Amino acid sequence: MRLDGRRESNNVEDRRGMSGGAKAGIGGIGGIIVVALITLLGGGDLGDVFNAVVQNNVIQQPATAGEYKPSAEEEELASFTKKILAGTEDVWTELFRENGRTYEPPRLVLFSNAVSSGCGNASSSTGPFYCSADQTVYIDLSFFSSMQRQLGGGGDFAYAYVIAHEVGHHVQYLLGTLNEAHSQMSRLSQTEANKISVRLELQADFYAGIWAHYDNKRFDSLEDGDIEEGLDIAAKIGDDYLQKKAQGYEVPDAFNHGRSEWRVRWFKKGIMTGDLSQGDTFSLAYGDF
Repeated sequence: MRLDGRRESNNVEDRRGMSGGAKAGIGGIGGIIVVALITLLGGGDLGDVFNAVVQNNVIQQPATAGEYKPSAEEEELASFTKKILAGTEDVWTELFRENGRTYEPPRLVLFSNAVSSGCGNASSSTGPFYCSADQTVYIDLSFFSSMQRQLGGGGDFAYAYVIAHEVGHHVQYLLGTLNEAHSQMSRLSQTEANKISVRLELQADFYAGIWAHYDNKRFDSLEDGDIEEGLDIAAKIGDDYLQKKAQGYEVPDAFNHGRSEWRVRWFKKGIMTGDLSQGDTFSLAYGDF
């Protein structure tokens, strides 16, 4: 991505090196699978994550504290993250204005190891997440190196996709979609609630694509290979791909983010069309994504 000369967002709080409270550890084979999914997915609301954690036996472990010295590479990633967040602010502010709304950007918290959020305590293994209770995106930058190491996918646009996806959940919150979906999920069985979660995640993928479309239109930010890089990581964070990687087979009833092909399709749809009206993932029959 071409980001030279781009501004950095001021809506960033750096908590790296601070003690973040308790870490959540998971016990048992089912818990291992859940952790594998949560660690690698790079999306979702923390409320959903904590529900999964509670159902799979939470073990509290004390967070460790110590002097924190970020590497030069991590500082570059911090600057990159702030620039991407600024890009989402620019794009969504304009899109909301065009639709007669006011965009209120989320905060973004950088943390290391563990963090306390409005949705509770979380560890780095949770992966990047959005908490609607405090309208904040949380990210441990080590996630990006983990993404490369464990999934074989990475690069600047892939990282930007992860950030833009979480901001997509904030857009859903501002539009009322997120709260309405969570209200419905609370009244349903786990299997049916998972289906609504999939719809939320695919729409957040679409919104990430919308951001990429207009960021490129505004700043000419995309370079050759960027889109392919983003689509590759979208494919590798599909539930079917991750479940097969973790346990050798897929369990469709346990999907909460969607199949790889669905995630790729909706992310690409946002990038290629830039048309917000095409992002309704809730009216389609489940599976017709």
